[in-house]
Amino acid sequence: MIDSPHNDSDNQSGEIDKSPPPSNSNNLSETASEPPDASDSNYATTNPHPVTPGKFSPPKPALIMVETAFLASTSSLIWLINYYFPLGPVLRIFFPVPIALVYLRWGSRAANMGAVVSGLLLSVLMGPTRSVLFLIPFGVLGVLLGWLWRLGANWNFSIIMGTLIGSLGFFFRLWLLSIMLGEDLWVYLTTQMTELAEWIFLKMGWLAQPELYLIQIMVIILVLLNNLIYLFAVHLVAALLLERVGNPIPPPPKWVEILLEEE
Repeated sequence: MIDSPHNDSDNQSGEIDKSPPPSNSNNLSETASEPPDASDSNYATTNPHPVTPGKFSPPKPALIMVETAFLASTSSLIWLINYYFPLGPVLRIFFPVPIALVYLRWGSRAANMGAVVSGLLLSVLMGPTRSVLFLIPFGVLGVLLGWLWRLGANWNFSIIMGTLIGSLGFFFRLWLLSIMLGEDLWVYLTTQMTELAEWIFLKMGWLAQPELYLIQIMVIILVLLNNLIYLFAVHLVAALLLERVGNPIPPPPKWVEILLEEE
């Protein structure tokens, strides 16, 4: 019996085609389920920054900017508190540490921007003169220490370099304050040192009068010694503090480790 054409049309219109999809749809589903190959040249062209599974993506610029601004404001706040509520050498030890931490975390560009932002903030709050007194030497010192610590320089080299920068900063501040006050503070400093030298000569039983060049050498030696002790204290604080925030500095010498272990 021959089916009528009406039955064929009814079957075509009423029944659902349950045949499997064509091979092209299978290929599309497979490609959609499989991750793209990062080694493919087309993928590398369309995706210039592919994310490798199992690895962290590079830090966002916003995070760098926020942390740099936060640490720069922290450094300025420490300087501001120490100026109005001086606590001796306690807060001075922390002056270069936030800028050095910026260098350890994000590199030279962020550290330089942090030092500049600290200076601008202090310029708004305290005036441009005091902001310059912070930048030289403490802002420069923070960038220098961060660079040396990131390179893995030993304590002897970083302390010596920091002592030189701190001493140059001291004489720069002396020169700037002399201009602002209209008096030569170097003469005042040498006068005080002359009185100290005469007292020492008297106690030693020497009747000689100390020469001017000897007085000036004694002043320079005292400035270097003061900055040497200061840089050693900064290294101690940074070794104890930055290790807890995940950015340790190079290890101290053996005798310093022994002292820290005993304490």
